Amino acid sequence: MLISSAYAQTAPAATTDGGGMQSSLMSMLPLVLMFVVLYFVMIRPQMKRQKEHRTMVEALAKGDEVATAGGLLGRVTRLGDTYLGVEIANGVEVQVQRTAIVQVLPKGSIK
Repeated sequence: MLISSAYAQTAPAATTDGGGMQSSLMSMLPLVLMFVVLYFVMIRPQMKRQKEHRTMVEALAKGDEVATAGGLLGRVTRLGDTYLGVEIANGVEVQVQRTAIVQVLPKGSIK
């Protein structure tokens, strides 16, 4: 005969000391550890950056020199709830969203 017979193994006897419970917790441990590492490496720093950006945007005032996400440099001339007026050249003012401001520049950066 070319094919040997296959026999099923018998299941281990159930124990009353909770060995099965401990085994399932140990198998979940790598998944939990992976989530903890992911939280501290990716999620927490992103939330910190968002908080810093929010406080920077809320602290904007007239006369601040700013850089936008599109690369424009200008001086804040008008403040609104969601939009800002930014003067990018003499007599040229554009309207940008507050969230588009990525950096507040030191005074005197723009000539």
